[in-house]
Order: sequence, then C-alpha cells, then structure tokens
Amino acid sequence: MSQNPLPTDFPIASSPGAISGAQPKLLVRKLGDTYQSGPTDEEVYERYLICEDLAEQLAAYASRKMTANPWSVETAVSKVETGVLKKVDSGVWDFSAGEAAWTIKRTRQILTHLTAGEALAPLDSNSSTPAGDQRHEK
Repeated sequence: MSQNPLPTDFPIASSPGAISGAQPKLLVRKLGDTYQSGPTDEEVYERYLICEDLAEQLAAYASRKMTANPWSVETAVSKVETGVLKKVDSGVWDFSAGEAAWTIKRTRQILTHLTAGEALAPLDSNSSTPAGDQRHEK
C-alpha cells in the first residue's frame, strides 16, 4: 500500500458477520491463493478516495451556502453533518459510522481552509492535517 498513502486517522472497517453454530468461526474470503478477513489495501484505498471526494463536494456545497446565508463554519458543518447522517442512517449512502465521522471531520478541515482563503495541501499520509500545516488540532 506504499503507493497509496492513507491518512493515519482514516477508519478501516472490519467485515463483521455471524454464522450459527456452537463452535467459533472466522469469516474469511479467498483472494487468489490466500484467505483474508477484512478489506484489502486496495478496497480501503478506494473507500478513502470516495470519502475524500465526498468531503470536497460537501465543503464546496457548504461554502456556497455560507455565501448565501449568514452561517459560520460550525453552523454549515453541523447542517451538512445532519444531512449526511440522515442519508447514512436511512441506507441511502453506504458508509460506516467511522467513514461518515471521518468525512465530516475532513469537510470541516477543507471548509476552514477555504474560508481562510488558503490553498489546501493534500493530506500528509502520516497525519490527519494537510502537508506542511504546522498547526495542531485542538
């Protein structure tokens, strides 16, 4: 996965499952000649790209709404979060709770940079802050 850096705070969902019976079981799937439980590196990276893309779209949407309404960043993110969670909870969007939370957090980061007029650097693969950003999150 070295070619596809992920932020360290991106959630990696497991694939829980249940099989009836008295003995404990491990759910795995066959990939080529090996068995694997949980997502592959490529699947995790694909989920990251989906979440990052959604965060960018949500930040652009919230920015437009902030221009049209007297909303603060927190108000805009709160309204976006409400909408995202409704879609996730109703099954319209297929995101885990961790992915939804990460996407909202990332939307807040992007929107904060947009409203400050700063160019947003790509995420550093070893942290949850944009590359070159020396500020610490509170």
